[in-house]
Amino acid sequence: MGSGDSRDGTPRRTALDAARPVGPTRPTVLAAPGPVALTTRCVRVLLSPWSRLSLLVVLLAAAGTTVLLFEPHRLLADGWPPKVNGAAAVVVFAVAYGVCTIAFVPRPLLNLAAGALFGSELGLGAALVGTVIGAGAAFGLGRVLGQDALRPLLRARWLKAADGQLSRHGFRSMLAARLFPGIPFWAANYCAAVSRMGWTPFLLATALGSIPNTAAYVVAGARASTPTSPVFLIAMGFIAVTGLAGAVVAWCKRHRLRGR
Repeated sequence: MGSGDSRDGTPRRTALDAARPVGPTRPTVLAAPGPVALTTRCVRVLLSPWSRLSLLVVLLAAAGTTVLLFEPHRLLADGWPPKVNGAAAVVVFAVAYGVCTIAFVPRPLLNLAAGALFGSELGLGAALVGTVIGAGAAFGLGRVLGQDALRPLLRARWLKAADGQLSRHGFRSMLAARLFPGIPFWAANYCAAVSRMGWTPFLLATALGSIPNTAAYVVAGARASTPTSPVFLIAMGFIAVTGLAGAVVAWCKRHRLRGR
């Protein structure tokens, strides 16, 4: 009797034999991922930080291309919006102003158009509302679509310093950026979105800091027909002074950030 047989002569079953299925065996077939699993994977890929950043780049590129095709500088020559008058025209212009700022249209051009179309008072109101709308929309797009992908890239010393300045002193930093036009409007929006600045200080600083320069451009646009008038000359002088001050502030901040 062999060592693997029991006393009655039948083969002895080991623990390994007991674990094997009885009967004919079939090859194991790996189940394909179901529709739920496949959908979950697709959603994860689409919502990943780099996918969202790619969507933001596509949106901004499309907006810039649209601006180049439609030539918004015609606002000053042709007038806009057509067939809309009164308060409705101001509201439509303010919304369009905000959309144009997202698409990289220079704000000075839009401010001049606001003054030329609606005068000093209504033009200033429309331009300020459009400024806040555009800044808020850009901030939201940058925060939702770009922050998670871009924050790990803030490794350079001056980038970390700028991020820390915006995160810790958001209101003060954004107020200075709006008062002294040394940083492009769109760049300030997206830099603030990548930082940890809150919504309230960003929008409040944008609204308050944009008043002086916006008013100067709107008044210049409203008085463009009389370029020798004192009001027009004062507005242009204010624009020149703030532009020079912005260049000086940007230069000083540049050296300070490099020194950190």
